[in-house]
Amino acid sequence: MTFDTIIKNGTVATASDTFPADVGITGETITCIGTDLKSDSPCLEIDASGKYVIPGGIDVHVHLQLPFCGTVSSDDFLTGTKAAARGGVTTLIDFAIQDAERGLMAGIEARMQEAESKVCVDYALHSIITNWNEKIHSEMDQVIEFGIPTFKMFMIYEKEGWQSDDAALFSALSATAENGARICVHAESQKVMSLLIDKYFPEKEKYGAYAHVLSRPNFVEEEAVQRAIKWAEVTQGRLYIVHMSTGEAADLIWEARIKGIDVYAETCPQYLLLDDEVFKDPEKGHLYATCPQIKKPQDSQRLWRALEDGELSIVATDTCTFDTKQKAMWEGDFTKIPFGLPGVETLLPSVYTEGVLENRFSVNHFVSLISTNPAKLMGMYPQKGTLAIGSDADIIIIDPKEKKKIDWQELATNCDWSPFQGMEMAGFPETTLSRGKVVVKDGQFVGNPGYGKFVKRQAWGEV
Repeated sequence: MTFDTIIKNGTVATASDTFPADVGITGETITCIGTDLKSDSPCLEIDASGKYVIPGGIDVHVHLQLPFCGTVSSDDFLTGTKAAARGGVTTLIDFAIQDAERGLMAGIEARMQEAESKVCVDYALHSIITNWNEKIHSEMDQVIEFGIPTFKMFMIYEKEGWQSDDAALFSALSATAENGARICVHAESQKVMSLLIDKYFPEKEKYGAYAHVLSRPNFVEEEAVQRAIKWAEVTQGRLYIVHMSTGEAADLIWEARIKGIDVYAETCPQYLLLDDEVFKDPEKGHLYATCPQIKKPQDSQRLWRALEDGELSIVATDTCTFDTKQKAMWEGDFTKIPFGLPGVETLLPSVYTEGVLENRFSVNHFVSLISTNPAKLMGMYPQKGTLAIGSDADIIIIDPKEKKKIDWQELATNCDWSPFQGMEMAGFPETTLSRGKVVVKDGQFVGNPGYGKFVKRQAWGEV
């Protein structure tokens, strides 16, 4: 056979198997997996001796160059996808918000124009529904046909005009029972949360950034998740809870799946590795503000257990990067902190280090959480999410043991701080290939803006 690239002498790890093998690549796809592969003509050979060869990561929840709180998140489609490649993420899914006048496809087309000249790895989009009506209902089929079978809806952000009420959520979930799409829900209870924000606002100087914690107790998420699950149950709709942060919500997901309700959920590294004590730092506490916010150690423990047991299917990041100058816009008012953290570059290392190296689960389960399950649920498997003949050659090579300390100055992310600063992590790729092209070599980005392609996805995705 003739190959363009052969990855030799590595240990291939997929979601189901681990075995020594070479991987042969022709063009953008994997064309052979075997031993002692040779090409009939000269090709690039990459030695992976002593290394894992695994499918590229898929981050299904990323916000790049997002306008929010009077600023724009500091990672755009260029720096964000460079960071993704450095961290081993070869496909990410961002969001396209509904155009208020022209609908869903207009928002998608506008977002693609922002991305196309910049993306360094492949990307897809979720369509955000902010104003559910019959016109949007009928447009869902067009969006699905275009290759976007996932729709985001917010149970909060009433003032911003993004909130979907129960009737809208109920109706959209009903539609997915017929069209095979999936509704991705930000689940928090707006009215109660607003009451609590008003309660702590007069004492904002006393509590500082920790007021963000006090005004969003666990039941704010728990009740909203419970409500969304009920609507999924009675409509037989297809539900996905994004950035789940509490142990109580994990219990609800487990109970719902036991009952046969079609609901999946993701959690994020910040909820697994950090706890809400970070908000008590008078100098840096505000930097960690996300929505929902980082919770308590017992929540982290329950979320890890849910990942270990397969109750949670995906780890994503909710990347939304704001630097220290942007975060300083809060000026002591916890209601004005731009919500979001840098995360796409440290997704794989954080889960690999705390999951595999801490013996919580196998390298195969790790691959399922950061690659295979996302590909299956989001409708891009087996094109993405595995190492198999005919799959895209999205491949990363990692040293199983080599660790490095997280230092924001050494990251590609366009941010002057990291929530994981000083932590030791393994799992950073020494080599990343995106559709057969080396985009990271010896840990450094060597790709090109605009190389990434839009990935069309299929409806009816399941894990």
